[in-house]
Amino acid sequence: MTQIEAARSNQITDAMHQVARKEGLTAEKVREKVAAGRVVIPKNRNRNCQACGIGQGLKTKVNANIGTSPSHCDLKEELAKLDTAVAAGADTVMDLSTGGNLDRILETILKHSSVIVGTVPIYKVVSKLMAKNKTSVEMTADDLMEEIEMQAMAGVDFITVHCGITRQSLSALKGCDRIMGMVSRGGSFMAEWILANKKENPLYTQYHRLLEICRQHDVTLSLGDGLRPGAIHDAEDRAQISELLILGELARRARKAGVQVMIEGPGHVPLGRIPGDVQLQKRLCDNAPYYVLGPLPTDIAPGYDHLVGAIGGAVAAASGVDFLCYLTPAEHLHLPTIQDVHDGVMATRIAAHIGDLEKGLPGAANWDRTMSLARRKFDWDTMYSQAIDPQLARKRRMQSEDHHRDVCTMCGDLCAIKTFDRIVL
Repeated sequence: MTQIEAARSNQITDAMHQVARKEGLTAEKVREKVAAGRVVIPKNRNRNCQACGIGQGLKTKVNANIGTSPSHCDLKEELAKLDTAVAAGADTVMDLSTGGNLDRILETILKHSSVIVGTVPIYKVVSKLMAKNKTSVEMTADDLMEEIEMQAMAGVDFITVHCGITRQSLSALKGCDRIMGMVSRGGSFMAEWILANKKENPLYTQYHRLLEICRQHDVTLSLGDGLRPGAIHDAEDRAQISELLILGELARRARKAGVQVMIEGPGHVPLGRIPGDVQLQKRLCDNAPYYVLGPLPTDIAPGYDHLVGAIGGAVAAASGVDFLCYLTPAEHLHLPTIQDVHDGVMATRIAAHIGDLEKGLPGAANWDRTMSLARRKFDWDTMYSQAIDPQLARKRRMQSEDHHRDVCTMCGDLCAIKTFDRIVL
């Protein structure tokens, strides 16, 4: 029985109890949200990890992508990135490896990770074909389904699948004035396969087969946005909306089949359109949890895209997004370093917390209040402990010659708080 099937049968699972404790909610409230499909708990029954709830009324969660590439493959380094991401507070990680011994890499990451692990199965299928000097168009439906089943049996908790790339959505793309075309790797592989083979997407035509695999192992589906905009000019065109309509229908079919499901979203979106994008997704997909990359409200900041993503992510989270995929300073440039992973998680966690403040989630404002009271009292130890990155806060402070005093070197004895304390109102 999957989490959603248990919830609909009025059963509260251990995972639901864990989520309830973390979120400060009753287990019954969590069960109700899971039963309605508004919360998912990605937790493969073949693997033991910390339960984490994603969805309406819960804290905004953060994902960190790791993984090798054909240009750079170092499993030890990827495990270090995994440890860095978890230490920095990532709720989940995705293994997006495309280089090296992919089976061994995934197996090692699954064993090493204490948090939820997601994948994009088509990456491994196409990477293995290319290693044999074949192309993505030579992939068979069985190749893809067998890889998905193998990953489900191995313990993967959620998978991104590009079921919404269909002949219909590609037809809509043909008439769009896009700058970037398609920027989703998995989506582009699927589009190439459809057009070259003159057949419909097997993830769409054999969706029932996909659902049965996921139901058997309680793998959560993350319906990928293969037509997400890769430039703010491309946002909210016919192709993107066409795919979203398909994903909404597929989400309903997944829930009916007893499979947990969430929806992935853009991408590059102008700042003022982000709230509307979130509202549209929630309406079309019956309030399924929304998982977004960024969004990025400008295209001009390579090297700083973790900050661009945090700006867009804060607006998105405040508007109802449930799950933020981090961006790092390496986005659009190169494979992220260990430091990039840390910086990306921190920037995205800040965005998530800002969103939680705007949502009025229990405990969110108390965190800020505790920090403010500590600043008012010059209580440096409490400030360090409440900082989202305690080590960095302490390190910065210790670089000051006057770190032993109850002032910072920005103001010194001209400190406004000290002046205010001398004022009698």
